[in-house]
Amino acid sequence: MIKPSTDGQLFAEEPVLLPVMAPRLQADVHPGGYADLALWGAGSLGRVRFSPLTGPYAYAPNRVVSKQGGVFVAQSRPVMLIRQASLRGVYPARRCAWWHEPDGKGPRVRVTRNHHRQTFEMAWGVLIVETSGSDLRIAIGASGDEAEKALSLTSEAIIGEAAEYAARCDRMPEADPLMRSMVSQGIHAALSSIRHDENGAFAGLAAGQAYSAPARTYYRDGYWTMQPLLMLAPEVVRDEIRILAKGVQPDGEAPSGVILTGPAQSQAWQHFVADSKANPKNHKRAVPEYHNRPQDWWSDHFDSPLFFILFLSDYFSVTQDLAEVQLHWPIVRAITDRYLGLAGADSVLPLKPRNDRDWADNVYREGLVSYDLGLFVGAMDAVARLGEGHDPTLAARALKTANLAREEIEARLFVPATAGYIDYGTPGAFIEDHLALDSLTLSRFSAISKHRAVGLLKAFENRLETRNNQQQPYGSWGVMCAYPPFKRQGDLRSKTAFPYRYHNGSDWPYWDGAYAEERLRHGLGGARYALTRWWETCLDNGWIGAVEYFSPPYGRGSLLQGWSAMPAAVVLKYGLDAANAEPRS
Repeated sequence: MIKPSTDGQLFAEEPVLLPVMAPRLQADVHPGGYADLALWGAGSLGRVRFSPLTGPYAYAPNRVVSKQGGVFVAQSRPVMLIRQASLRGVYPARRCAWWHEPDGKGPRVRVTRNHHRQTFEMAWGVLIVETSGSDLRIAIGASGDEAEKALSLTSEAIIGEAAEYAARCDRMPEADPLMRSMVSQGIHAALSSIRHDENGAFAGLAAGQAYSAPARTYYRDGYWTMQPLLMLAPEVVRDEIRILAKGVQPDGEAPSGVILTGPAQSQAWQHFVADSKANPKNHKRAVPEYHNRPQDWWSDHFDSPLFFILFLSDYFSVTQDLAEVQLHWPIVRAITDRYLGLAGADSVLPLKPRNDRDWADNVYREGLVSYDLGLFVGAMDAVARLGEGHDPTLAARALKTANLAREEIEARLFVPATAGYIDYGTPGAFIEDHLALDSLTLSRFSAISKHRAVGLLKAFENRLETRNNQQQPYGSWGVMCAYPPFKRQGDLRSKTAFPYRYHNGSDWPYWDGAYAEERLRHGLGGARYALTRWWETCLDNGWIGAVEYFSPPYGRGSLLQGWSAMPAAVVLKYGLDAANAEPRS
């Protein structure tokens, strides 16, 4: 449906959905001729209908150019230009999100019409639509002042900013069209995750379009999203660390993410949380039962504190900013103490409680979880490195723990039959021993020997790369995150209850990137399939923007997912020759 071009753009004869993310504005521009608009920290602001553009179409990050017009998005201010289109209607949002329950006591939408301009003022934001000839400009803001300033940008200035942004994302112009467009769209996913507040200050890394109500930033999503940002904008990584530090509790616990909403949305969200807990029967959709503090998005996630340490470690490796390490060292100590205290008897390996609170948030994993243990060893190694000069006692303890953990992992978690490691469980009782791509953390953070890591990667190649697995029924479509499907149905909920769906075998591009990087780091080559097959599938299905996950029978997750920039990050880090190298035996 969509063809990559030699200039890095994507061409289509028929229109497809264009997902938009800029520092403040985000939108879905639908091929039928309407745009759904939202503002970071405020929520939904409304829908604008316009005459559909005529094809063919050339798509780039946050831009589509059609035969006679196009859609262009500014970067400096929250404003969008639709050229060669006529306005057909404006429908202001009645609520900032699906969970928002207006009490009816506040002011209704205030509408002002003046010549060619319509202004819609809601309690949580402002939407302005202005027509000028064949140009349609749409500005939004947390206040009238922000929206008015955005609207002051000329059409030519908006087009110029859109072109500059598309060029900034085009980081691999020497690549073939498929690889070049993947890198461009991947870098777009990472850069567009950088959000700002009304005053232009950094306001967190968004996980993607679907994570702005309430606006929040995640530990694990942020860790993978920041991999390309360490090369492109390391100061953003520093500022993200400072936001995440606020979510870590004195005992080292941390939520899945930190909520960053503006005042109006925050008040609405807290009302919803309180009412959900007081009247659970009144809420048929997802109820936030684990949001234990106003700032928490899904409290007490097992992997989040470990990611905070790894965040800090990766940032220091690139910048050598010891002052930032020392600023957060009390938090590092608290996290270290927490995980050392979670070890079982005669063991240093922390045991995960039976819950669904790590990245596999549809699976009740418990006991020894390879994914979490890889993070744990990486975090302990990081504490040993970072603390050697200013906290040698903790550094030595962390290093000893990491080395003992490696011995235990090899002795207790290795599965000879698969050349992999258990997904989760308790040896001697129940274990889930299928191949799980998230056990890549064992290799990434050197929790297993190089020999075992190479064996694990080859097992993934043979069983999780769908081109090599004839037992799964859908042909060659990407890299599965797990195979075979989970054994114990009682450990699964929601989407993962179905084989090949979500955590039960979908392709997750961020894991594709992590897998490709490990192949390159260990000299195996053969990374191109993982780096590009997911993107081919996206283009075949008309999905523009780095997708969250997908599988043939169930479709896709959300678009413009920040951590799905990982494949692009790997190509930038290792170079085009390495990315295209053939597998080595």
